[in-house]
Amino acid sequence: MATNLQFIKSASGTSVSSLSVTDCFSSDYDVYAFFIVKQDTTANGDTHLRFIDSGGSVITASEYDTAQLSLGSYATFGQGRATNADRIYNVHQSEAVSAENGGSINYIYNPNDSSSYTFHQTSSAGAVNSSGLVGNKGIGVHKVAEQITGFNLFPNSGSYDFLEVKVYGVK
Repeated sequence: MATNLQFIKSASGTSVSSLSVTDCFSSDYDVYAFFIVKQDTTANGDTHLRFIDSGGSVITASEYDTAQLSLGSYATFGQGRATNADRIYNVHQSEAVSAENGGSINYIYNPNDSSSYTFHQTSSAGAVNSSGLVGNKGIGVHKVAEQITGFNLFPNSGSYDFLEVKVYGVK
């Protein structure tokens, strides 16, 4: 499937506990891609996702279902899933070593459609200290039909020394 990416915006934060990317979804596209292009964290952990509603509030209610597959070169593959969660888990795996944080591509489907659920898909790659390489595949859904205008990223522990995200519309 050939696609064209149309740049929408970028966002970055230094010494932050989360990063909100606001006003990036509109009626111009049904599908969006965002890339975590650089991430330095203060602790080992994973990055999680919450959506932002049309009123500008981060959605923290238990309205998400999510599933992930962890593909470590150093251990047995693992999986996780959650229903009625307050976030979409593991959209990017990270370590407290900036050179080993890898990258991820995330797709968001139907965020502007107030009559549809908003879906998420991720693929990421990185390294776990000296253990080896790790990949992650994941899916998620926000199970309330409402207009979504942005998203919020946050680690499960620590904070971001630096985080940079780029958002594109997919044609």
